[in-house]
Amino acid sequence: MSREEKKTEMTATGYEKEILDVIRSKNSPRVIRDRLQDYHANDIATVLPELDKRERLSLYRIMRTEDLAEMLEYTDEDAEEYLNEMDPKKASTVLEEMEPATAADILKNSDSQQKRAWLELMDPESRESIQVLASYDEDTIASRMTTNFVTLNCSLSIKEAMSSLIEQAAENDNISVIYVLDDDGVYYGAVDLKDLIIARNGTSLEDITATAYPYVYADEKIEDCLEKIKDYSEESIPVLSDDNRILGVITSQDVVEVVDDEMGEDYAKLGGLSAEEDLEEPVKLSVRKRLPWLVLLMFMGIGVSTVVGLFETVVQKLTLIMAFQSMILDMSGNVGTQSLAVTIRVLMDEHLTGKEKLHLVGKEMTVGFSNGFILCLVSFAAIGLYIMAARHMPPTTAFAISACIGLSLLLAMLISSFVGTAVPIFFNQVGVDPAVASGPLITTLTDLVGVVTYYGLSWIMLVNVLHM
Repeated sequence: MSREEKKTEMTATGYEKEILDVIRSKNSPRVIRDRLQDYHANDIATVLPELDKRERLSLYRIMRTEDLAEMLEYTDEDAEEYLNEMDPKKASTVLEEMEPATAADILKNSDSQQKRAWLELMDPESRESIQVLASYDEDTIASRMTTNFVTLNCSLSIKEAMSSLIEQAAENDNISVIYVLDDDGVYYGAVDLKDLIIARNGTSLEDITATAYPYVYADEKIEDCLEKIKDYSEESIPVLSDDNRILGVITSQDVVEVVDDEMGEDYAKLGGLSAEEDLEEPVKLSVRKRLPWLVLLMFMGIGVSTVVGLFETVVQKLTLIMAFQSMILDMSGNVGTQSLAVTIRVLMDEHLTGKEKLHLVGKEMTVGFSNGFILCLVSFAAIGLYIMAARHMPPTTAFAISACIGLSLLLAMLISSFVGTAVPIFFNQVGVDPAVASGPLITTLTDLVGVVTYYGLSWIMLVNVLHM
């Protein structure tokens, strides 16, 4: 979203007007800085698009570096733009004060000409930490970790552990869970801050350490360890190297962001896209993402049309059945999409057995059959009466046609529920992301099911049996 669009969208309600008044006041820099301390960094970040460049440059000088860094963490993709407005030394200092994972994301996605200068002006420790985080592939869990955590040696006494914690807390404020290492620096377990505080002086740190605390490895795929992270509901979980040393931690906030991103990617795939799109994505890139699926679906659509052509004699004899084709196809597609959504959600559990998958297929087909049976009865009565009233056909003919439509609806919904469940399960079985079995693909397949079912049943019942 452009700055102008953000200005249009933004309302002058809540704290925004107050913050703007503080920034634009004639008070001294010290007074402005102190008054801004009363507001959350996210609220201050919200008003940045409302300021002109001169006002922002003044704000950069007034705010403390750590406060400026915290504010820019809430600006998402605009952070690079604001950093470019600063002096390179100032920008590098701000990046140092940011969470290393956030700074790594900004630099990894930046094409700024000043990026190299920012890195060179950082202190070696911060630069190394950011470069390590930026080196991990985006689909690994390590790309989402933070290096803001505290470790203690298991041989420490409670008093020594508290002293070490206080010393480290000056640099790392993520202290709700403290990680314990053995004498070789290998991960040993974790201690809750509350347990450390209430522990008696006579006990050792090792005595209160939870050695069964969950952990993940840095090179694990996000989607593979997501359920494990969510199941434990801990404040943070350590990320280990291959030699079992702590590289960083995944916090509960990181988990929320990961889940949101994964859901966004799956939602995009359900639409037949290879990745999420945003408002500012170039048209050419959007076309390139969507076109392959559309080409595939076009040829599948030709196949559906070819099938319809095979039943040309049925259509010539009973043109009335064409009027109800869209209803059959729509209901078939709706059922298939519902089953697809349920199946993808269930398949997030990587530990499903073959029996459980078969149970899922059976359940969805039962639901499809039950709904189809009810709609079959409703359509039999309603469409029969409609044909009698609107087309002035005799009851026998009208209800024969409505019976064919109702049975077609039942069969199409039953088969579509099977397709919507079996296709993603098959994709998952062969190692393909089940979300690739997207809405457009399932819709086209269920269209084919609907066409074959409807016209095939019409040909058998109405033409060959009843000789209409």
